[in-house]
Amino acid sequence: MERASGILLAVSSLPGNQGIGDFGKPAFTFIDLLAAQGIKIWQILPLHPLGYGNSPYQPYSTYAGDPIYINIDRLAELGLIKMSSIRNFDKFQETVNYTGVREFKEPYLKKAFRNFKKEFSRFKAEYEAFCAECEWLDSYAMFAAFKHKNENKCWVEWEEEDKDWVKNKMPRKDMAEAAAYEKFLQFMFYLQWQRVKAYALENGIKIMGDMPIYVGLDSADVWENRKEFLLEKDGSPSFVAGVPPDYFSWTGQRWGNPIYHWGRMKKNRYSFWIKRLAWARKQFDIIRIDHFRAFDTYWKIPASCDTAIEGEWVEGPAYDLFDRIYRVLPDIEIVVEDLGDLRPEVHTLRDAYNLYGMRVLQFEMEPKRLRKGFGDHVIVYTGTHDNMTSEQWYEEQHPNLKIALRRFFHNRDYKERNFHDLLNHFALNCEADICIIPMQDVLGLKGSGRMNTPSTIGSPNWEWKLKNFKVVQADLIKIGEWVKESER
Repeated sequence: MERASGILLAVSSLPGNQGIGDFGKPAFTFIDLLAAQGIKIWQILPLHPLGYGNSPYQPYSTYAGDPIYINIDRLAELGLIKMSSIRNFDKFQETVNYTGVREFKEPYLKKAFRNFKKEFSRFKAEYEAFCAECEWLDSYAMFAAFKHKNENKCWVEWEEEDKDWVKNKMPRKDMAEAAAYEKFLQFMFYLQWQRVKAYALENGIKIMGDMPIYVGLDSADVWENRKEFLLEKDGSPSFVAGVPPDYFSWTGQRWGNPIYHWGRMKKNRYSFWIKRLAWARKQFDIIRIDHFRAFDTYWKIPASCDTAIEGEWVEGPAYDLFDRIYRVLPDIEIVVEDLGDLRPEVHTLRDAYNLYGMRVLQFEMEPKRLRKGFGDHVIVYTGTHDNMTSEQWYEEQHPNLKIALRRFFHNRDYKERNFHDLLNHFALNCEADICIIPMQDVLGLKGSGRMNTPSTIGSPNWEWKLKNFKVVQADLIKIGEWVKESER
């Protein structure tokens, strides 16, 4: 990749008239703001149906999109609802009320579906082409319909007839309407997202999508592909994913995702992963795979354990998988999250495929480490969605470290007063090919801007959003000046 800069901002964090950032006008305005400053990458978080705790890393599907991102105004533009009927919801809030947004949007979505059926001839060709392209669609639609029927319980707890539908996939007249509605939602999601993505490319901006390495237990992926995971007969996981005690938690992180049955996947020529990546390639220009080290060695925790302490490292598929990926998808653009206490083999695996790794400045924040630099074939972040904001981090440090850091930056002729400005300016000037800054660090937010705290579930995780774009324009212009200065 050429030397470039980017901004990390979840779609949900965009301003929005309907309580959440979505695929409406603000998404296009944001692209205009980035393009005006010469910023080339917009990194987002996963867009899949949000699972437990509204986490985008525990989705109900790794293919489907969450209908919460469907913009109601765009439905009116298609003639599926009347523009005059649309009301605002939590327009100027700086947090997302996920339950409230879903309750607000649902009547509009159902009205649009009723009109879609009445005027199906207008959409028939495009809808049928979409359905033909999406091998996963029928199963996901039934999964979503069954979840509603079974009071949103995990599929492991469903009625047996619903739980085992995937064994023969026989038509269910009682579920036909519900499944058709779910397919309509995916069609609308797809149309709106592709419009956003195309506009970004027209303006010279690549979208980097984030792909969790694991899938959620309560997902269409596991429900339909049970033999690809280490599960008990009833569908519950035998082992779950996570990491041992680390920077974020002294008990480790027990994520709860089921572990892949890599032996069976190898026999199937990794078709599960090939299909997943092929679909992601259609949705994003760059795919960032989370927790890359698990392809080398992964932390395997017995499902009976309440913490991640009692796990063990197990060797992953490594070269065997990536050889297959690049044989089938030779032009796919992948970057990887390779953070943490890694054995050398992880870096060797990464470098064998010329993959871009990550460096997070918040983990390098000592003058002697900053002096070493980061190399060019890397993506530098001031922080990620899992970190404190830079200002929050700085606020909590010992005065001696604060003085040392300011002296380090000032000795290199960085004169900014605020710590986040010093850090952003330094990051953009560093030798790394790519520099990505979270919007919260562009704005210099403190604790109120934190997106997620690992090992915690629920509010306020994933809820931060922009009130409007007025608050970002001056700061983005400042970033744009540094982007130009750094020849990104």
